[in-house]
Amino acid sequence: MEKFKPGKIQPLLLSELLAGLEHDDERVVLKPAVGEDVCAIRMKDRYLVAKTDPITFATERIGWYVVHINANDIATSGAIPKWFLVTMLLPEHKTDECLVREIWADLKDALDSINCSLCGGHTEVTVGLERPVLVGHMLGEVALDALVDKSQAKAGDKVLLTKGVPIEGMAVMAHEKRELLDEAFPADVLEKSLNLLHVPGLSVIKEAQIACSVGGVSAMHDPTEGGVATGLWELAKACGLGMSVQKKDIRILEYGEKFCRELGLDPLGVLASGALLICARPEKAAEIINTLSESGIVCDEIGEMLPKEKGINLLIDDTQYDMPVFEQDEIGKLW
Repeated sequence: MEKFKPGKIQPLLLSELLAGLEHDDERVVLKPAVGEDVCAIRMKDRYLVAKTDPITFATERIGWYVVHINANDIATSGAIPKWFLVTMLLPEHKTDECLVREIWADLKDALDSINCSLCGGHTEVTVGLERPVLVGHMLGEVALDALVDKSQAKAGDKVLLTKGVPIEGMAVMAHEKRELLDEAFPADVLEKSLNLLHVPGLSVIKEAQIACSVGGVSAMHDPTEGGVATGLWELAKACGLGMSVQKKDIRILEYGEKFCRELGLDPLGVLASGALLICARPEKAAEIINTLSESGIVCDEIGEMLPKEKGINLLIDDTQYDMPVFEQDEIGKLW
């Protein structure tokens, strides 16, 4: 039997496994599914929203990553991230007090930046690890009438993308594979790429809240591993719809494209955290774009939702292709 490559489990297999679960708790209103960012559990007067996600590629600033990657998914449901738990697995023979303090400082800074509380977790030095692995678990809450449920998306809704891609991928490449980029790019470009963790930053909480305040948001998704293309495919699947996206309208950051070309990667399949995908009612899309722009956040209309039978498509020079799905993030090729 063929062994799986590093990356996400094949979507068809995951769908089959999830279909075998029995969901008999009526309080769970957002249930596990391919492309679903979070679960939502009905409490008395609000929803408790939960998410768990690991950081496995990055080693530098891993504490910063793990908070924001999990908080972003909470934000896609319209919820506010409030409470965080973390499991910290540290490599045998490579862990010392300096490493632990460094990770902890980044973790604390990230939590402070979004006003979120650490409320539990686990730490250990683990046999067999080559680098640190952090697994985050974020909890948030949202009013009963404010939950963003992907099942509410409709054909004709516009697909919007904030900031551009691949923000996270550029930072990871500059941190982890600088030796591959040093000869091709000036030092100031690499330093600016490192700072993408902060400007424009990995967090999408602000733009998610702004979009929801305008109204007309039917779904949101945080593209991460597998890049923006996989994120778009996951969004369409979770909505139960088709999709058509113009490749030329996807904002690819200048040096993101150049980094990828130098390293032989497809920028559509590179870690895309820092961007937010929004499905919006057509009559509200322009207002969302303009309101985000007034707050200094770039947002582009890149496509629209279609009936499911139309498929999930990427248009390149007026030729229609199936949306590519990167089960292994392109950046994984560098390890």
